[in-house]
Amino acid sequence: MDEQRGEDEALLARIVRADRSALEQLYRRNAPWLTARLQTRCSDEDIVDIAIQDTFVAVWKKPGNYRGDGAVAAWLWGIAIRRLIDQLRKNRPVPVAPETITAGAVSFEEQFLTSGAHGELPSALRQLDPDLQAVMLATAVDGLSTKEAARLLGVPQGTVKTRMMRARTQLQEILT
Repeated sequence: MDEQRGEDEALLARIVRADRSALEQLYRRNAPWLTARLQTRCSDEDIVDIAIQDTFVAVWKKPGNYRGDGAVAAWLWGIAIRRLIDQLRKNRPVPVAPETITAGAVSFEEQFLTSGAHGELPSALRQLDPDLQAVMLATAVDGLSTKEAARLLGVPQGTVKTRMMRARTQLQEILT
């Protein structure tokens, strides 16, 4: 893991110097897992592909935004999920498909969401705005704290808390 982090950081250093082959290598190393992970959030392959491309365009334009305080993979994931949210906002009729979250699910949260007793939840989640869905997925499914979700989604922590409150309220209304 540390070896990959070091290699990714070296590639970013080369990208800062406008080395296109380094960007290509970073893309080949990370695009497959980013794509797979984004596909658990959105079933529309075109939207996921656009989000992935936008992610690496952002890396090319501003590789210096990586501060080195975490893994390059985590930084890429933060960019990718924000780009996916941007695409979902542009294409509002195509919601995040919560039932696809459970493809290959192993976590307790994912098993809980797919249990028969809570079968209405995926349908209710689909009815939320993409911003609210993203917060619910980041906190409830990925298990992130509000601080971590705020960093991941690129919004203030207070915004995450507000969106969680709005999402809970909307879910209660939908489910009752």
